[in-house]
Amino acid sequence: MEKLSTDYKQPTHLCCVFGIAILLLSGCSLTPGRSLTLFPEGHRLLDSAMAMRQAAPDPLPLPRELDKSLLSPYVVEPGDVLLVQPAEFDSPVRLPADQPVLQDGTINLGRYGHVVVAGRTVAEIADSVRSTVQSQTKDAGPIIVRLVNRVSKVYYVLGEVNAPGSFPVQGRETVLDAIIAAGGLTDRASRRNIILSRPTAPEGCRIVIPICYREIVQLGDTSTNYQIAPGDRIFVPTRTLLEELCPKKFECPPCGRPQVPCTAIGLGCARAVHGLAPAEPGKLPAEAAPMAGGALREPRSTEMNASP
Repeated sequence: MEKLSTDYKQPTHLCCVFGIAILLLSGCSLTPGRSLTLFPEGHRLLDSAMAMRQAAPDPLPLPRELDKSLLSPYVVEPGDVLLVQPAEFDSPVRLPADQPVLQDGTINLGRYGHVVVAGRTVAEIADSVRSTVQSQTKDAGPIIVRLVNRVSKVYYVLGEVNAPGSFPVQGRETVLDAIIAAGGLTDRASRRNIILSRPTAPEGCRIVIPICYREIVQLGDTSTNYQIAPGDRIFVPTRTLLEELCPKKFECPPCGRPQVPCTAIGLGCARAVHGLAPAEPGKLPAEAAPMAGGALREPRSTEMNASP
């Protein structure tokens, strides 16, 4: 009788295993406040986006934290606001001070008419405004043009963040700055599959760059903490149950690479591995110097005498 009972339960166990397999393959997720479902709501990576992400096993040679570059001169577009005024107080020229760039790409200079400024840099606009004013007013003197409100150059943070949206580019932001500006990641965020996409022409190739969020925030690894450029899109997908149960399976290069602590280099623990000469006692080797900001402390005597 006991054997019959065991045989009767076996199909039930198989059904349970089969059901769990279906749930895992479907990518459903268990998150606070949400139930398990075969059709979960969330932000999913396209198959093409995932393939392009996996096609970049090494960090790209792009500006990043500790190695930033200056952006190209700002090109004015509709929505930006300019300040146009004479440089001298006794100038006979009177202009409206704040000049929002209109939808047609012009600014209104009052009796001097409209001047097209969209698609031009501030220096080019200053030359154009100056020539327009001087053509109607003698002894106008120098005219100053400044950019006082920048709203046309933005980046986007979308997906599993607390405050998704567009944010103005200041010129110094990195991926970490952008995620923090968007309120940080939610509990449902997939920290292993974040991507940075850069706008490309419809007929061109696509730029999809993997972001190693855990290495950036926990190890200070700047390899994928790229500098943000106008038009960048950071997408944070939703974490699936399969990713939660099998995290190592989703660790794709360049993420998950071996890391070496600077203190280990200073103490000589890793020098032999890299074929380097032993460091002098009490001194840090040159390669242990940080790239920016501050200096590493000298090893303490207790550390120098500690056995490896």
